Amino acid sequence: MATERLSMRQLREVLRQKLVLARTHREVVASLSVGLGTVSEVLQRARAAGLLEWSAIEAVSDAELEVRLYGPMPAACGDQPAPDPVALHVELRRVGVTLQLLHHEYLERHPDGLKYTQFCEYYRRWKKKQRRSLHHEHRAGEKGFIDYSGKKPTIVDPSTGECREVELFVCVLGASSLTYAEATATQKTADFLASHVRAFEFFGGVPALLVPDQLKTAVGTPCRYEPSIQRGYEELAAHFGTAILPARPAKPRDKAKVEVGVQVVQRWILARLRHEVFFSLFALNERIRALLLALNARPMRRFGKSRRELFEEVERAALLPLPATRFVHAEWKVATVNIDCHVAFDGHFYSAPHELVGESVELRISANTLEVLNRGRRMASHVRSHVRGGYTTVKEHLPRSHQSHLQWTPSRLISWAATIGASTKELVEAILTERKHPEMGYRSCLGILRLARHYGKERLEGAATRALAVGARSYRHVDSILKHGLDRLPLRVQARSVGAMPSDHEHLRGPGYYQGGEVC
Repeated sequence: MATERLSMRQLREVLRQKLVLARTHREVVASLSVGLGTVSEVLQRARAAGLLEWSAIEAVSDAELEVRLYGPMPAACGDQPAPDPVALHVELRRVGVTLQLLHHEYLERHPDGLKYTQFCEYYRRWKKKQRRSLHHEHRAGEKGFIDYSGKKPTIVDPSTGECREVELFVCVLGASSLTYAEATATQKTADFLASHVRAFEFFGGVPALLVPDQLKTAVGTPCRYEPSIQRGYEELAAHFGTAILPARPAKPRDKAKVEVGVQVVQRWILARLRHEVFFSLFALNERIRALLLALNARPMRRFGKSRRELFEEVERAALLPLPATRFVHAEWKVATVNIDCHVAFDGHFYSAPHELVGESVELRISANTLEVLNRGRRMASHVRSHVRGGYTTVKEHLPRSHQSHLQWTPSRLISWAATIGASTKELVEAILTERKHPEMGYRSCLGILRLARHYGKERLEGAATRALAVGARSYRHVDSILKHGLDRLPLRVQARSVGAMPSDHEHLRGPGYYQGGEVC
């Protein structure tokens, strides 16, 4: 059997090149981009049909040539009505429906109809004549295809008049081709996952498989065989009970359905917006939604039904139900629990149980909460804070009475500071005393003490003396003093540099000058 069915134009060209030009099989293959087996099969069929002269081939019509090479098309014969191939194709998209079942139902309506073999051949020949993309069998509720449009809509900044391109997200269901589209500000994870949620809500259910392109927000490490899925995308799939099967790189046929869907959206939605101006994403998406409803209501020429009709008839019941709770996007980050029993995120510090000090943990950050997880177990949960440099602390996470089983204690830090000098010791004690919890000062103290490695103990002691004099109580202040060499200046000059005004300057007049009524 041939690996592909040629159009009549290609078939005639194969025969012309062989019979008239006497070209080799491989030359024909290179010329027409067809398979070697296909060329051999065409010649074999022509030989069996007695069509070895080009003049004889030219004399027959395409229909007659096809019959002589491939035989008559099974069709109505006497009282044998032919089945409707389009209806068969639609029914085969339902879960569990087979040609054998459809033939059984056909015979119930037409007891003297085509036998099973003829019935199957009739459908398969019809399918071969359709576009090759139809050869992908899409079962109802099985797959949802996801991609972004290369052509983008724009919105206008009302204050500046600047035009800005935005992204166009497209999701298409495999069996019915029901299409969802929306504009988003970016392709970043938060927008990408939120678009999925709104698409599922638009469909009223979830397909069993999601087939995205291998874009960064979906796939961490692209690979033809074992792509790694982004953590947030995996979490979305688990929440909705679906799975992710990324399309292979450089294999557009893996997601041909959405490639066509993107093209349809560009032609029937994006093109119709070319003369319209939008000043916000909300206004743009309102217009897209209206055009999307019209697009899904348009009849498809191949099926004689609209996407919406086909969806209601075939696919809606096969989708997975939406979960009871709405998906909440969360960002994931790996962090280490510091000696102060806190982890840092976005400039804020959150407490974790003191048993985890020094261990690597996962942070799950949503819009309102931050969770600390260790080996899959949630160890702490905090209300999200955006106060940079602030602390969110649960007392129970801190060690009782700073027990010696911890590696770091206030007494150990103070003892280390004493080996550098009295001022350093005093500064460390002040930092630990002034914090709400001593552990909150551990980072600052450690940072200050480690400056001795780079600047030496003598310079650090001098910097601590000046920090105490001006009321500084942080690592940043001491580090700045050392970087600018202020520890080497006399303390009086240092005081002036931070804003203290000397009282014995020659240009200072004093209160007596003004009381005497003198003027300049």
